[in-house]
Amino acid sequence: MPNLTLGPFAVERDGTLQPRVPGLRPAMRFAWRGRRCEAALTSEEVHLAAVAARIPSTAEARADRPGAFETIATLPGSLPPGWRARLLPDHRVMLEAAAPLPEPPTAVDLVAAMVRFALALDPYLDRLDSVCGTPWGTPGGVPSGTAKTWPG
Repeated sequence: MPNLTLGPFAVERDGTLQPRVPGLRPAMRFAWRGRRCEAALTSEEVHLAAVAARIPSTAEARADRPGAFETIATLPGSLPPGWRARLLPDHRVMLEAAAPLPEPPTAVDLVAAMVRFALALDPYLDRLDSVCGTPWGTPGGVPSGTAKTWPG
């Protein structure tokens, strides 16, 4: 029986993951509450990241910018240990974390780490939504019907 394909991974019969292309850092991309998220495997852990918000531009909501910047400044002190918040040059807010994985990792281990990260994001997404609005101007952050898949 051939291996199952899960994005950039080949899933062995015992559930262990192998990169389909050797030498690359394989990653799974997903969306949570309309945000771009990624789970990338390294040799010891999974690096998890989410574009959590975007600071409103001066053209969109000039009055909201000071409150958004104040919230972003206090965010790192409120995150769980090992999490990191970064303000990207285009004013998107990236939240990142890492989670250990057993060697060799299984598909279940990877999906469980993704789910734990997504659920732990919720209070921070709510907090950022209150000062930045939902990203990209739609109620859920992306148009209806696109939250389950994410190109790129």
